Amino acid sequence: MNTGKIAFVGAGLIGSGLALNCITNGIPVVLQTRRQVDLCASRIDSGLAFFVENGIITREKAEEARKLATITTSIQEAVTDAIMVQESGPDSIELKHQLIEQIETYAPADAIIASSTSSRSITQVFEKARHPERCMGGHPYNPAYLIPLVEITKGEKTSDEYVAKAKEIYEKMGKVPVVLNKEVIGFIANRYQSAIHREAVDLVENGVCSVEDADKALVYSVGLRWSVVGQFLTMHLGAAPEGLGGFNEKYHINPDAPDPRLSNMPTWTTFPKDWDKHAAVGLEEAIANRPPETGNDMASIEKWRDKMLVETLRLHGLL
Repeated sequence: MNTGKIAFVGAGLIGSGLALNCITNGIPVVLQTRRQVDLCASRIDSGLAFFVENGIITREKAEEARKLATITTSIQEAVTDAIMVQESGPDSIELKHQLIEQIETYAPADAIIASSTSSRSITQVFEKARHPERCMGGHPYNPAYLIPLVEITKGEKTSDEYVAKAKEIYEKMGKVPVVLNKEVIGFIANRYQSAIHREAVDLVENGVCSVEDADKALVYSVGLRWSVVGQFLTMHLGAAPEGLGGFNEKYHINPDAPDPRLSNMPTWTTFPKDWDKHAAVGLEEAIANRPPETGNDMASIEKWRDKMLVETLRLHGLL
């Protein structure tokens, strides 16, 4: 395999965010954007400034990191000699097929090609690829420069050898990669998120609680535990001293009878009409009730969120 740069074809929030992870870990990158060179440069500069402001890197390291980023409008220039290409174009199958054809034309024969798609089948994304064995999903989460997770998804023809290499590269970028052994729509984290989202919408739509209390209930209970130990380990600790293997017996769960909580949960697959408008009213009230230091509009809340994420990542030893 080559030992050079990582290319980002599509340098929006995802591409520029992952590029920041690369350059702050000493990995050179080339970001390709169709027209927005100045905007891409601004994202890189503001991201580095954020890292300096929050004590993640020094100003000197930021200056060194900035030298590792090149921005271009040419796919050929971006992917030539790249060890890995992260495709982050719009989630259109037709457009992705076009991008992948161009990437394969100019990238080295052993370069990994990963797609950031959040909703498409990986096999479908790469169905026209000439080398599908080195193609896979590489799905990050926003804000990509802070959230560590990357979901690596194998298509029908993806080689385990290339998955292992991709995992190693993501780890060098400072990410926490997980591997899906088979395709599933929504991958792992978005399936969690979708299930919780449906329950939250249903609770608010049925007048069980306000938008503000729905969020508080998540943040100040299971959200705290999940951010430390995840779901299975939470259940394991909750079933102490027997642990997860004795969970059913400890909590009198009968596998032959419906669980009363699961039986009462929503199962709809079509969102209620105007749920978003209803929730928006409650959300505005919740935002107005926030202490000023935690933000009272979208921009200030995002800034506070990112600082909280930084502190959480420090606790995890990831910064």
